[in-house]
Amino acid sequence: MKKLLALLLVLCMIFALAACSTDPGTESEAPAGEDVAITLWTYPIGGWGNSETVKTLTDKFEAANPGIKVNVEYLDYTNGDDQVNTAIEGKKAPDLIMEGPERLVANWGAKGYMVDLADLWDDTDKNEVIPSVVSACFNAEGKCYEYPVCMTAHCMAINLDAFKKAGADQYLDLENLTWTTEGFINAVKALKEAGYENVAAVYCGGQGGDQGTRAIVNNLYSGTFTNAEHTAYTADSAENVKALELLKELDGVNFDASIVGGDEINLFRQGVLQMAFCWNIGAQTNVDNGNEVGKTNNGEEIVCMAFPSDDGKAELCGGIWGFGIFDNGDAAKIDAAKKFIKYMADGEGTADAVKASTYFAVRDTAEGNDLTKIYADDPVRTEYTKLMPLLGDYYQVVPGWAEARTAWWNMLQQIGSGTDVSTAVAEFVATANAAAGA
Repeated sequence: MKKLLALLLVLCMIFALAACSTDPGTESEAPAGEDVAITLWTYPIGGWGNSETVKTLTDKFEAANPGIKVNVEYLDYTNGDDQVNTAIEGKKAPDLIMEGPERLVANWGAKGYMVDLADLWDDTDKNEVIPSVVSACFNAEGKCYEYPVCMTAHCMAINLDAFKKAGADQYLDLENLTWTTEGFINAVKALKEAGYENVAAVYCGGQGGDQGTRAIVNNLYSGTFTNAEHTAYTADSAENVKALELLKELDGVNFDASIVGGDEINLFRQGVLQMAFCWNIGAQTNVDNGNEVGKTNNGEEIVCMAFPSDDGKAELCGGIWGFGIFDNGDAAKIDAAKKFIKYMADGEGTADAVKASTYFAVRDTAEGNDLTKIYADDPVRTEYTKLMPLLGDYYQVVPGWAEARTAWWNMLQQIGSGTDVSTAVAEFVATANAAAGA
């Protein structure tokens, strides 16, 4: 009898333990009624690098989504990538990350670290978001590793006062902010003849601001930087060789290996240069030198311009920023992160999220909320929106991108030192395509 009672007691204990155990298939999910805490790491994308701004955004999200807590850490572009890579290696990657497709899609996504976000898109979303942005966020297999929030088109700038003094403003279409290659050539000549020694600089001391040098080269004669499939580099085309030869020969345009994009901006603001190839809305609104918005340090008027092109139809390089989710194996956190993304990128919080970035929305509406008037009280950004439809192919997702960027400014230095343009460009493409595996 004692043995039977003991056996029954053991069986009861086994059943009790079984009843309390967790299903292996759901062990990563948070217990019912408990908060889910997710971590967001963000690069300094406008106000998304400011803790007070971000706290306002996350507080609103948490109020709208009880049970989800968002912790934020801030990265910079000096060592942010190293921090993320170290976290991945240590299996401590954040749940959410905010940056662009070149990191989320072409790097960490391609390496299998990211969650496929294709399920967050419906047909309406794909129709609302600018096509080049949609393309940049998906890979060739149809997997999405970034859900976009904001974007900008990089452009160039001119000193309008200097142009007027030289009579070069006649070559500008100031209504549409566009001009032609012929107009660019004539403007440089006019400015040079008016006594401006350094009209523009092809800066090549490093990769900083290299989107500007790529854009001026690609636009002058409608060249391309990569193929349409984003699998190989095509910068050795006859059109690009012709553009580089023009820049090398044009008196008043100098290849300068001592400066990068940021230095060019400073020289432009100081009045040393009369054009800047490294420009965007952030530069246009910058007042760090005590200048007025849209003015040089001397108070001369700065006008944002599309890059000159042979057909007058520029294709601008752009920046795209949004969210990706690292696959840390926690279903509850992935679900919470997706709710955060929809709230910020296609929902109640989108207008605030875009304005915080200081850039522009990738779509006109978000779940019925109109995003076209979020800068209605900002004349500078309203004017800048003329450039947004000129956004060209987002090719920064080509394999070997990091190596290609280094090879690009090395090529420009070679040309500035006297190397034959065709030779230097062919070497660049060979190096870039080797890195891309093309």
